[in-house]
Amino acid sequence: MRFVRYDEGGTPRIGLVRREAIVSLAPIAERYPTMLSIIEGGDAALAAAREQLDQGADALALRDARLLAPIERPSKFMAIGMNYAKHLEEADRLGVPRAANQVWFNKQTTCISGPFDTIDPGVTEKLDYEVELGVVIGKSAKTVSVENARDHVFGYFVINDVSARDWQFHSSTMTMGKSFDTHGPMGPWIVTADEVPDPHALDLRCYVNGELRQSNNTGNMLTNVWSQISYLSTAFTLLPGDLIATGTPEGVAAGMESPVFLKPGDVIRCEVDGIGAIENKVV
Repeated sequence: MRFVRYDEGGTPRIGLVRREAIVSLAPIAERYPTMLSIIEGGDAALAAAREQLDQGADALALRDARLLAPIERPSKFMAIGMNYAKHLEEADRLGVPRAANQVWFNKQTTCISGPFDTIDPGVTEKLDYEVELGVVIGKSAKTVSVENARDHVFGYFVINDVSARDWQFHSSTMTMGKSFDTHGPMGPWIVTADEVPDPHALDLRCYVNGELRQSNNTGNMLTNVWSQISYLSTAFTLLPGDLIATGTPEGVAAGMESPVFLKPGDVIRCEVDGIGAIENKVV
């Protein structure tokens, strides 16, 4: 299933995509009023949603809907850095030291925006893009093994880990340059885990004004999704609805010999096969 959040007269609604239309989940809103409540509701919530998908009427055409970020503000939004070999080589050229362990940082949840919302550069003069596969935690995860990590995933989405490179290194945590408002566009929906047999076999791409900048496959991650979940849950509990950005491949602006950072008017399109695409304009 593909869960969407969309605007209806100024009110956020939850629905499911069926072909090129949205089926409203309003009939089950009393039990499951938010996307987070559906995730927390587990199998019962999924069954109720599927019944609406099978029996409900189309609420509106997908092309006419204003899609919102597919989940309300989660408790955590974690992102891994340097997770593709060639992107790691880009970092080497920039003088970023290699780490012995997985490199994690927070994106503050206030950065989250919709799949087609605009990007505000804010004060940065080095605005960059990063296409990534996103993961939504479905069940609480604490000290989860690599072998059991799959059981804790609710679904997947596309994320552009927009980065303010000049602010990114204000502190070693990178959080400052990763968390500007509007710098977390995501969506266009959450594809449930049962529809993604292998999250490590997905092509992902990023275009800037139609020019292909990034292209790789999630199978080339240095640390796969299951190892990421296991590692994080060793330190702290991942809660239902928590988000993970699983790393970006080579091709970012900062990695170019002559960097071409984003500017107002640029349009960035991020795609992950089997999941969908988001597109955002810099204003």
